[in-house]
Amino acid sequence: MSLLLALDQGTTSSRAILFTERGEVVASGQRPLSQRYPEPGWLEQDPEEIWFSLWAAMQDCLGAVPNATDRIVAIGIANQRETTILWDRHTGRPVHPAIGWQCRRTIPICQKLREDGLEPVFHEKTGLVLDPYFSGTKVAWILQQRPELRRRAERGDILFGTVDTWLVYRLTGGRLHRTDVSNASRTLMFNIHDLTWDEQLLQILDIPPAMCPEVGASAGEIGEIDRQWLGRVIPVTGMAGDQQAALLGQGCLKPGMVKNTYGTGSFVLMNTGQRPVPSRHGLLTTVAWSISGDVTYALEGSVFASGAVVQWLRDELQLIGRSEEAEALARSVPDTGGVYLVPAFSGLGAPYWDEGARGIITGITRGTDRAHLVRAALEAIAYQSRDVLEAMREDSGLWVEALRVDGGAAKNGFLLQFQADILGTAVERSRNLEATAWGAALLAGMGRGLLSVDNLPAGLGFDPPFLPEMEQNIRETLYRGWKAAIDRARS
Repeated sequence: MSLLLALDQGTTSSRAILFTERGEVVASGQRPLSQRYPEPGWLEQDPEEIWFSLWAAMQDCLGAVPNATDRIVAIGIANQRETTILWDRHTGRPVHPAIGWQCRRTIPICQKLREDGLEPVFHEKTGLVLDPYFSGTKVAWILQQRPELRRRAERGDILFGTVDTWLVYRLTGGRLHRTDVSNASRTLMFNIHDLTWDEQLLQILDIPPAMCPEVGASAGEIGEIDRQWLGRVIPVTGMAGDQQAALLGQGCLKPGMVKNTYGTGSFVLMNTGQRPVPSRHGLLTTVAWSISGDVTYALEGSVFASGAVVQWLRDELQLIGRSEEAEALARSVPDTGGVYLVPAFSGLGAPYWDEGARGIITGITRGTDRAHLVRAALEAIAYQSRDVLEAMREDSGLWVEALRVDGGAAKNGFLLQFQADILGTAVERSRNLEATAWGAALLAGMGRGLLSVDNLPAGLGFDPPFLPEMEQNIRETLYRGWKAAIDRARS
């Protein structure tokens, strides 16, 4: 039986998963990935560690299945988006630490661009807002700080890429400098209407065009991995940002279908079909994928802290020993006792885009204990998702019949039931929580000509849905309390 290899490079780990064409997981490997915080609000990673963690995950995965390499027909890549890497065209060596998507060091650049009245130009062309989240200001910052790199970039000696581009470069032995439309649409430099790097935006950011990779489709003949890595040449035929890949992996193929991936952050995407829907309520308009010449767009709400909240409870506050303990603790109390936790650790993302906001806990009394705080943290994940869904309904005019969910925190039944309750909408959990990797595998299969977008395998299907049980008046009272807490957290 032929196999599809999905490479899922995330913020905190790298994974390799072998799928059958029906979506069955044959084997997987996972390696952790470290992060550095050199200054408050900054986040960096080592580009070489990103590569080697993925390489090790591939070896772990393939080593679990006899003759697995001989059965792989195509490779698909999904990746953490916006994280920015610069490297030397001639040596292939990184010239600066990777600046992570959560890093806030470019706040002054974004503020200056807004003061100059340029935000409407960026919004119209890219569908994005001016925020340090995106790659363009990260590249601009590096070139401002390192004049010698600017001179080399102007000579064409320095290459820029998001993580997908870096991985393809390494996998192909330095032969390809390539990205796809979904990742390019997250850079603040790419025009999502004509699907090209935008000369005006590059000029505003003072970024040499020669740094930018070639842009192609999300499914198709991208390149071939070098024989040295797996002992044979294998085509890479799928590539997309992790959240767009998850949208596909969740089967959200029709306009109005929505998914939420609970990872380090929460990322809610709505398929809007073959037209970009401009947002008036703080969402992002982005490219979902390009397949067989057809471009699909999406509305997205990016929440910066979801799983990160549970990690904070575990690692910094030490209220729990393992993330899995959070569900039982949350269920041990009937409510939060009036406590709200706003996890604005690095500002607020959609729909607020308040880079100066900071996390707060409100409603604490002498009777507040760790169970109340843990429950408030899980509820905060669901409240943030409702914020985004409300904006999506306003922008698209579409009613969301169900929210499809995946990611690590989707294992938490308390969270998903509260999510359904606070939305008043059914929540459907994929039986394959690796929807991101499955989306990458689907793109690889389509790019190889083995699958068609009109006849995709359903994967493993969904668990019975979580249905709303909360009374309407209670739902709205709780949500008003959340909005009041948000107002206190904002700058």
